Amino acid sequence: MKIAMSEGMAPRSFSYSELRRATNGFSVQLGKGGFGTVFKGTLSDGETTIAVKKLDKAQEEKRRSEKMVKRGERAFHMEIKVIGKTHQRNLIRLLGFCHEGSNRLLVYEYTSNGSLADLIFDPERWPRWTERVRIASDVAKDILYLHEGCEKPIIHSDIKPQNILMDENGTAKISSFGLAKRLMPTQTRTMTDRRGTPGYVAPEWNGDTAITAKVDVYGFGIVLLELACCRQTIDARVEPEEIVLTQWAYNCLQARELEKLLRGEEAEMAELERLVKIGLWCIQPLPDSRPSMKKVMMMLDGNLEASHPPSPNPRN
Repeated sequence: MKIAMSEGMAPRSFSYSELRRATNGFSVQLGKGGFGTVFKGTLSDGETTIAVKKLDKAQEEKRRSEKMVKRGERAFHMEIKVIGKTHQRNLIRLLGFCHEGSNRLLVYEYTSNGSLADLIFDPERWPRWTERVRIASDVAKDILYLHEGCEKPIIHSDIKPQNILMDENGTAKISSFGLAKRLMPTQTRTMTDRRGTPGYVAPEWNGDTAITAKVDVYGFGIVLLELACCRQTIDARVEPEEIVLTQWAYNCLQARELEKLLRGEEAEMAELERLVKIGLWCIQPLPDSRPSMKKVMMMLDGNLEASHPPSPNPRN
């Protein structure tokens, strides 16, 4: 099977033996996702550190259904299509791929600080408030690029902290485009199968309706609230009224008690209020009620007022 690559695309083809040597026999595992495992490696120049995603094969994963194996194959091709044709500084760079026999591997630039999830869910690594605000702006800017800056609009479909990688300079880079959906230049919606990660999935994924870029806005809204508060959207270890972050944040906003979200941390309260309002607007249950990423950027930059949002839970 041939990989369709356009002229000038940067990703190159690697042999399986090259990547086996580069990773020392796939010995250093960095993480594991829905379609495969990521390993650390070094290219033959001895200087370039890489991350190699090795997609699971059916014979290695007996429990995986045929449908999941096919989804993994689609994800492999989508990663190459999407990342190979984007040129945004803060999107993870795809260096190459291996499509040899039944082997499917993707080679990325290596990011030394793990994921955003590693930072915000570990109290010992919580970013300073100014860094959180900068990260929020950077991620929003990159999602806007996917939606409006590419020749063909791209819906990422799986925006979450685990898919936002942090490099040595603290720069956030969006990764994991295997579930992405590319639209035609004039297309704004598409029918597709359910995608994403529970907790970050927009409500419309559960219905028989067309999907728009607003599903990424929803995912960003959850990430924004998690980033502002440095906690997961669902946390059973806290008081009952705090378990669901989205409703807890709304309740604190309504009661003018946003300081409760910080757990003793220092922050600029006006900025916290703005981020919470933006996050709550992004997770409105109806797609049309959510702002576009362009408006999100304007609100984050202070060029558009973030008005008081309705409850994200229509029953409240």
